[in-house]
Amino acid sequence: MIAPHVTPRPRLSVLALMALAACQAPEPPPPVADARPLARPAEPKPSQADLRRARAERNRAANAAATEALVKASSISNAQRDFYARAETALREQGRLRQDRVPQDAPIDARTLARNFLNIALRDEYGPGGLQAGTGGTPAPLRRWGEPVRLQVEFGDSSDVATRRAYRVEVTQYAARLAAASGHPVSLTENGGNFVVMVLSDDERRAIGPRLAQLVPGIPPQDIVAMQQLDPDNFCTVFAYSHGAAPVYSHAVALIRSELTPLLQTSCIHEELAQGMGLANDSPVARPSIFNDDEEFALLTHHDELLLAILYDERLQPGMTRAEAEPIVQQIAEELLPPAP
Repeated sequence: MIAPHVTPRPRLSVLALMALAACQAPEPPPPVADARPLARPAEPKPSQADLRRARAERNRAANAAATEALVKASSISNAQRDFYARAETALREQGRLRQDRVPQDAPIDARTLARNFLNIALRDEYGPGGLQAGTGGTPAPLRRWGEPVRLQVEFGDSSDVATRRAYRVEVTQYAARLAAASGHPVSLTENGGNFVVMVLSDDERRAIGPRLAQLVPGIPPQDIVAMQQLDPDNFCTVFAYSHGAAPVYSHAVALIRSELTPLLQTSCIHEELAQGMGLANDSPVARPSIFNDDEEFALLTHHDELLLAILYDERLQPGMTRAEAEPIVQQIAEELLPPAP
């Protein structure tokens, strides 16, 4: 910061002048009136050059601080990218993250399909505040969307133009697949969406509280904390909401880490958007399925498409309990997978 220019204040003195006349004594000087200090000179205004230098200095300081923060954020994100790249490699080496839609080594029948649906659609993986509910989840009523699902993708500043374009293309294609499987309208929109997919870096995710409050008015504070403090082992997550205690969804937010590898990002799109449709739980016995924490399958399978078809069948109604839904689910499953002749 440039210091202001100040003119020094002069000291005041009284000069007694004696006029000497020839051969005459000087007359006494006239009385001196009380001296009053002069007004302090006005401080000159900084010049335009001074102002420009001050602005430039402030800008340099701000840029330096921003650069330091960016370097720190980049170092964290780079470390996370390395972590998730190693995670993908390890999973692939174990034969996981498979991408086959109809695996020949995992046949299914109507009974298995019905069982898996009841475990996935009528149980909750998480309790209040995103806390793990325990093995198998907790009982829950059937939930799904009533109105069309309008997907909206939002990005943090760390995502470049090419990344954003690729994401929107992928989500558009997957939305069409979800709509075809479920029979329920699902599409991508630029704004005004009721299902928001957020692609954020570590720093961006930790600062997302105010935006979440805008997207989902009345969102529980513990849910915001859960997303801000997402464990590194969780690649992504989704929260779906309804008005009051209604079993019909009205809003959903999916969070995907921007540091993930392309395959893990696609896997997150497939799982979180499908779970946000109403398939809320994971089951350790569901196979072949992305709704299983063993990560054997990375992408939506034909089995999972059938689960969506059951979920949005008109014979099932939101709010049904397992006991109410089970005979209907079994009937639908037998229609989808009739026994071989």
